[in-house]
Amino acid sequence: MKTCLAIGLMSGSSLDGLDLAAVRFTSNQRHYTYHIEAAETLPYPEVWHNRLTDAYNHTPQELEPLDKEYGTYLGRQAKAFIEKHGLQPDFVASHGHTVFHKPEQHYTLQIGDGQALADACGFTVVNDFRTEDVVKGGQGAPLVPIGDRLLFANYDICLNIGGIANLSYEHDGRRIAYDVCIANQALNWLAQREGLAYDKDGQLARQGQVDPLLLEALNDNGFYRQSPPKSLGREFFETYQKRLLEPHGTTEALATFVEHVAMQIAATVEALPQGKMLVTGGGALNGYLIERIGQHTRHQVVVPDRMTIDYKEALIFALLGLLRMEGQTNVLCSVTGAPTDSCSGKIWHPHPLSQ
Repeated sequence: MKTCLAIGLMSGSSLDGLDLAAVRFTSNQRHYTYHIEAAETLPYPEVWHNRLTDAYNHTPQELEPLDKEYGTYLGRQAKAFIEKHGLQPDFVASHGHTVFHKPEQHYTLQIGDGQALADACGFTVVNDFRTEDVVKGGQGAPLVPIGDRLLFANYDICLNIGGIANLSYEHDGRRIAYDVCIANQALNWLAQREGLAYDKDGQLARQGQVDPLLLEALNDNGFYRQSPPKSLGREFFETYQKRLLEPHGTTEALATFVEHVAMQIAATVEALPQGKMLVTGGGALNGYLIERIGQHTRHQVVVPDRMTIDYKEALIFALLGLLRMEGQTNVLCSVTGAPTDSCSGKIWHPHPLSQ
C-alpha cells in the first residue's frame, strides 16, 4: 500500500477562478482511493481575468512571456496554499489554462510554464498533459475519464458541467468520453452582460422564455452529429454561438441556452442503459439547469457533496500527475481517438537557486 500527497491545479475555460486541491492518494495494485485534505478556489484578480480572456487574441510572440508570467502566478498561489495548510506535497500537477485547442491541426496550448511554476512554488511540477496525445492525432481531451474509471466507478455516467460539458462511461470494457456542448462559457458570458459573475442557481434563466428559433439554431450544428471522440474549445463559442446569442435579451438567451445544454446532454445519453449519472462542475450548482436535465433524461441525476462538485477536476489532475510519476497510463486513446494510450505530462524540478 502506497500513499502520496499531490496538489492539483485547475483553471477552467469559464474563468471562474483557480481551483487548488490537496489530495492524499492511497494505491494498491492500480486500485486508488483518495481524500481531499484541503481545497480552495481563488477568484482571478481582474488583471488576470482580463489577460486570460484576451490571450486568445495574442500572437505567439506575445504568448511566450504571458506563459511564463502565468506559470509564476500559479506557482505563487500554490506555494501560499501549501504554506497556509501546512502541507508537504510530493508534487504539484497543473492543467494550465487553455488558450488554443485545435486538435484537427495537431495543436493545443495550455499556458502556465512548468519551470516557472516549479521555481515559484519550490516543488516538482507535472503539466502539459494534452500535447502528446494531440501530436499522436488524438483530441487531447477529455482527460478526466481515467479518473472517472479509477475513482468513480460506482456511477454509470460521469457528467462534468464546466465551461464545457463533457461526460464519460464504460462500454464493452472501454472508457468512452467526449465533449457534449458549451455550457458555463456561454451562461457566464450572458450573466456578465448584467454585471453578474454568473447566473446563481439559474435564477435569471428561470425568468426567461425559451426562443424556439434560437434553440433550433443552437441545436443545428454539425458537431452534435459527429461520432466521438470529439472535443470543443473556446473557438466554438467565440466564432459561432456568441453571434447567435448577441441579439437576444439576457433572460431569454439564458433560458434558451440552458434548454440547449439540457437537450444535448439528454440526447447524448439517451441510448445508454438507465443508470446513475454523477453531475459535477459549476453547472451542478445551477438548480434550474439540473431541473431541465432531469426533465429531458430518464437517468437518475445525482448531485454529490459540494467538495466533489467543486474540486473533482483538480482532484483528477492530481491523479493524472500521480499516474505520470508512476509511469502509468493517464490518457486513454478510447476517449481521445489517438492510436495508443499515453503516459503524458512533462515533469519539472525547481532550480536550486529558486528555493
